[in-house]
Amino acid sequence: MKHPSSLIVFGGLPGAGKTTIARELTARLAATYLRIDAIEQPLRDAGLIVGAAGYAVANTLAAENLKLGRIVIADCVNPVQASRAAWRQTALRTGACIVEIEVICSEPALHRRRVESRLSDIDGHKLPTWDDVVNQTYEPWDREHLVLDTAESSLDHLLDRVEAHVRDKIG
Repeated sequence: MKHPSSLIVFGGLPGAGKTTIARELTARLAATYLRIDAIEQPLRDAGLIVGAAGYAVANTLAAENLKLGRIVIADCVNPVQASRAAWRQTALRTGACIVEIEVICSEPALHRRRVESRLSDIDGHKLPTWDDVVNQTYEPWDREHLVLDTAESSLDHLLDRVEAHVRDKIG
């Protein structure tokens, strides 16, 4: 039985653990992986002002893959209602199921250590400082979504929760 195309959108502050979870889930589900940082950095390298362009490119790539019946995983901060609405619109336009996931780290000291000890895995990408993270605009989510707290559970446990949630949503 073929499942409908599905858009799994991760959001959360830098250093919370989104990329770690999203990458592993991508491997488990054999999904298409779209990472905003990997889209935005080449735009910056080309001398462009990024703004919302990275999200626009990612939504277009997501839509093309969703039309092919793929599972797409979007790894992004997704900090404002407008970016979340755009993902929902992409799912709606393509007839895909959407699963929204917010990754948090409820222990500030642990979150700070993660932010300050990370190394960039994208050439030229400047990682945010702790001050950048705590001062970033990040609007509260306005609809039901799965919240994963990386301070409270192991990666395997979080991935099991995500997989169960995705199965419930997409059938």
